[in-house]
Amino acid sequence: MFGTVGSTNEIALDAAGQGAREGWFVSREQTAGRGRRGRAWQTEAGNLAATFLCRLPARTRGAESLGFVAGVALVEALLDLLPVPGTDLGLKWPNDVLAAGKKLAGILLEARSGPDGGMVVAVGIGVNVVSAPEGLPYPAACLKEMGLEADAGDVFRALSGRWAINLQLWDGGAGSAAILEKWRSHALGLGRPVSVETPRGRISGVLAGIDERGHIVIGMDNGHQEVVSAGDVQFSVLPVSHQHDASA
Repeated sequence: MFGTVGSTNEIALDAAGQGAREGWFVSREQTAGRGRRGRAWQTEAGNLAATFLCRLPARTRGAESLGFVAGVALVEALLDLLPVPGTDLGLKWPNDVLAAGKKLAGILLEARSGPDGGMVVAVGIGVNVVSAPEGLPYPAACLKEMGLEADAGDVFRALSGRWAINLQLWDGGAGSAAILEKWRSHALGLGRPVSVETPRGRISGVLAGIDERGHIVIGMDNGHQEVVSAGDVQFSVLPVSHQHDASA
């Protein structure tokens, strides 16, 4: 485990360029972490930044579903660790773990072309273990305030164990359907009003589900459904009496 680094994803991808095979790159502090769409991801001292480096052959199908592998592994690991697992801990499409509507962890996949037409994928996972960043446009949480007396090493050990199980289930993409089914079992916001900011504009409706490709399905007022492959989701994950904006 590294001390302070810029970005574990960047370290992993650089290592892949120098011939490194699959494996973990882990840090307790990240100063130049990245989120989706170029956003910064803060990993303060004592929190966890971990990247798994994957090398995929040229004919691998469903490589994008590795993000769902990471989501399932992470939420299962956290449920294993938390002293009183709550029903308000779950997955927000496409890549966040929320606790009581607050962002607890995030996932980012970055890919580069590999040898022989294959692909190198860095699966980055950031978890707020002992502190939650402030001054963000969305609420954030940390495991310590949820009653977990553990450090980043403890969280990583639980995560890496669950990752190995779910990566085996994924089976080079052949098990994507099984992973998506597990992901849906932890999904937040199903049946609730949702708004998705997409490259085509904002789409609002009800979160109807996640399809077989991992795309979000929005039920519209006119009875039709919109399928969205990428976008920023906003919805309430709490009961109506406790609703607040949980966008991330």
